[in-house]
Amino acid sequence: MPNLTFTRREAVAALAASAAALPLVSCRRAGSAASDADAGKLLDSIGENLLRLSPSGATTLGVDTGGRAALRSQLEDRSAAGRQRVADLLKQDLARAEAFDVSALSFPVRTSVEVVRSAYTTALEGFAQPYGDVAVGGWRNTPYVVIQNVGAYLDIPRFLDAEHPIETRDDADAYLARLQAYPIQLDGELDRMRSARSAGLIPPDFLLDKALTAMATTIKDTASGGGLVESIERRTREKKIPGDWAAKARAIAQQQVLPALKRQVGELKVQRALAKGDPGMWARPHGDDYYRWALKASTTTTMSPEEVHQMGLQQVADLHGRMDPILRAAGYTSGSVGERMKQLAKDPRYKFSEGDKGRAEIMAFIQERLKLIRAQLPRAFHTMVKGNLEVRRLPPAEEPGAPGAYGGAGSIDGKIPGKFWINLLTTDLHRKYDLPDLAAHEAIPGHVWQGEYAHKLPLIRTQLAFNAYSEGWALYAEQLVDELGVYDDFPEARLGYLQSLAFRAARLVVDTGLHAKRWSRQQGVDYFVDINGSNPGEVASEVDRYCSWPGQACGYKVGHTTIVRERDKAKAALGPKFDLRYFDDAVVLGGNVPMDVLAKNVGDYVARTRNA
Repeated sequence: MPNLTFTRREAVAALAASAAALPLVSCRRAGSAASDADAGKLLDSIGENLLRLSPSGATTLGVDTGGRAALRSQLEDRSAAGRQRVADLLKQDLARAEAFDVSALSFPVRTSVEVVRSAYTTALEGFAQPYGDVAVGGWRNTPYVVIQNVGAYLDIPRFLDAEHPIETRDDADAYLARLQAYPIQLDGELDRMRSARSAGLIPPDFLLDKALTAMATTIKDTASGGGLVESIERRTREKKIPGDWAAKARAIAQQQVLPALKRQVGELKVQRALAKGDPGMWARPHGDDYYRWALKASTTTTMSPEEVHQMGLQQVADLHGRMDPILRAAGYTSGSVGERMKQLAKDPRYKFSEGDKGRAEIMAFIQERLKLIRAQLPRAFHTMVKGNLEVRRLPPAEEPGAPGAYGGAGSIDGKIPGKFWINLLTTDLHRKYDLPDLAAHEAIPGHVWQGEYAHKLPLIRTQLAFNAYSEGWALYAEQLVDELGVYDDFPEARLGYLQSLAFRAARLVVDTGLHAKRWSRQQGVDYFVDINGSNPGEVASEVDRYCSWPGQACGYKVGHTTIVRERDKAKAALGPKFDLRYFDDAVVLGGNVPMDVLAKNVGDYVARTRNA
């Protein structure tokens, strides 16, 4: 595997490419090469510092090679001391970024400095909260260290199997080293769980019940060695790497990992005895302050919970107005849109078979839809990427507490493909009219596709992501697929797309309802089912997810609305000069950014196009 360290020259070139790819005037403004080079040094340094504290991230990006090879044997420190080291680093590097004079930089390089400033400022505000995990440049901010969809007990088995490469003996040794670090992570989390409990933070009882169920599955698997052993055994055999790797892995799993998992279960049971059913942050100590920060982190705006709530109500109504005529044309004429969508969901024409037969049908259906989407993408992008993708089922232990699907790009070098993880706990989670839209969102031209553009930027930019941009882009990707005509011969799929948008708009209502308006869990579920006609089995897990990731669900529609608004502004400003391909290039080549920086990137595209 090559050493993928970015040189400063490559960093500056990659940044400039985000503007130079457009057939317009030069992207450089008054910036000098020396100033951009100095900024490149700063960005390289900040990126390397963050990477050292995120060894698994280095592996996922495929940059744990050469001078960074030691990272392949390490995992993040999830203890309180480890989290403090992250906060201290952010404070130091934010001071360096803020002290840097950006006035003479070229536009794309200045953008990268602004992105670091924004991400680190918001993350430090999160570290100032009295509890929780902060995703630096990520989406999973959570008040709870371990819960039904959060914790090393879920993350590490999946990571070791899907992301950690085993090509050589050194890779296998690194796998075992990481396996030995896994129980250390678990105990680091345990201390923080106990600390949070002593401060009065107890998760809702229904989340703890799900966490205990998921943990029981993990423990049962680990007791026999399970996937932790099977993964290294299978892959060393395939690569013909001699050694009794299975025995070594089994000993670690049974003697070190298993007791650590059981210690966490003991703490979860203590918390369960103290837990109540109130789902929202309003019921937790300092919960209102935490939710305001979580909402800011998710949306990269200063919108209040009430503003987000009202936005959701209005957009649900607007989208249902678009769904109504399609439902009528399909023969569903009586009842609300939500009631008619529930009727549609019962139609056997759109269901998959039960069990493994249906799971195979779903996998084949996804591949068929992705092929149709890929054929249309040159009409939407001037600069194309590969769309390196693997569709995989979620690990069964994760499925009960997981959403219907999620996805993301693979490594920078392409050796680890992007993943579209699909929840196949039951085939009843999915319908033929909603899977096309899901594939567009999670895979192409959604998360996997967009992530490959980010990989072309300097290292720090590949590490920093903003929920509103990431999820807003994924919803915009759904819109692009519709605009490209992929649903023209399948109007029910267009209905699924509109329901998806309405679903995300409903999230604005439910998330703020739970955390700011004191809704019950059942109120949240009922809103989805009754108003939007959503699948009851799916939305129960969705609502639980909002309880463990406050604010995260609001980034989707806020981000999508912002991207569409910027496109409308660009169309109005440019008239016949507007070209969808170059607008989309401006959004994806500019990288993952907060919403105010996105507006600047689009504004730069408009100015250069107008003057061309």
